[in-house]
Amino acid sequence: MKRKLVLENGLVFNGEGFGSDQFTIGEVVFTTGMTGYQETLSDPSFHKQIIVFTYPLIGNYGINPSDFESLNSFVGGIIVHEYAKTESHWKSQMNLDTFLKKQNIPGLSGIDTRALVKTIRTKGSMKGKFCDENEDIDEVIKKFKNHQLAHHVPEVSTPRAYSAPAEGNRIVLVDYGMKKSILKELCLRNCDVVVVPYNTDTNSILELNPDGIMLSNGPGNPEELTESINTIKELSGKVPIFGICLGHQLYALAQGAKTYKMLFGHRGANHPVKELSTNRVHITSQNHGYVVDEDSLKNTSLEVTHRALNDGTIEGLQDRKNWAFTVQYHPESSPGPNDNEYLFNRFMDMIDEFKLK
Repeated sequence: MKRKLVLENGLVFNGEGFGSDQFTIGEVVFTTGMTGYQETLSDPSFHKQIIVFTYPLIGNYGINPSDFESLNSFVGGIIVHEYAKTESHWKSQMNLDTFLKKQNIPGLSGIDTRALVKTIRTKGSMKGKFCDENEDIDEVIKKFKNHQLAHHVPEVSTPRAYSAPAEGNRIVLVDYGMKKSILKELCLRNCDVVVVPYNTDTNSILELNPDGIMLSNGPGNPEELTESINTIKELSGKVPIFGICLGHQLYALAQGAKTYKMLFGHRGANHPVKELSTNRVHITSQNHGYVVDEDSLKNTSLEVTHRALNDGTIEGLQDRKNWAFTVQYHPESSPGPNDNEYLFNRFMDMIDEFKLK
């Protein structure tokens, strides 16, 4: 079936439809990973976004039960140059098209994804919508003007607390749209993890007697989460804190810094990041459209620890005063390299040091 993508600037890309036929307006973004499309599709940080895959063939190894980062997909749509109708992998349980239909996610194939990505890199991420072949383009563009893009943490956070019991450090993991692999890394270190909703208040967190607090990834504009920012501010200095992606941004805001929206963001599994203390370069997995404003750090206790080599933006912060550190990228990977799992060990070391102070 014929299908087209309409962008808010009037550009139209015609192709073939697959997956669901339920269309919504979403932010069109691109990701540069060569593999890991299943982890990408199940990452809650892509809430209601339309993902363009730069790798030309997607779906060739199907969908399996092991590689989900959440039980449901919150993606608004996907765009590929070519999707594999037949998958080939011993763990696969369904093909990509079947998965998208089950999750009500529309897909578009057969377009020049390179041209679309060049447009986004030049003009920035923008609103887009899939349409049927005969739908009026002008009417679609009119709808963009009154549509506010929604990246709702409440829709991807757990509605109630739950635990992953163990005998080690008690970690309260605040779920803003948590990837399963963050929980997995803590469990591998024998942590007694309690996952709590994004809006859990300070007293409720402290009543759990945490040895450490983990701030997870999640979608959208961090400045909209004023309740979470205030909670983090109240927790600062009381317990060691480790923030990832959105958690990194929220921690910075809680300390008085600012964030801003990037032109097209960082999404993919091949982004080089330099750790300033060692001059070591790590290849990282990333998924964010906002970043901490470096000029806003002047009157805070935050210092930059990591920097993106592609554009120089902040990729890590440390707050020695309040026993906290954060990274913009994803040390749990999935998809992507495992170079940065050492940061979870660093968190455990910080907790041990805090207990001795």
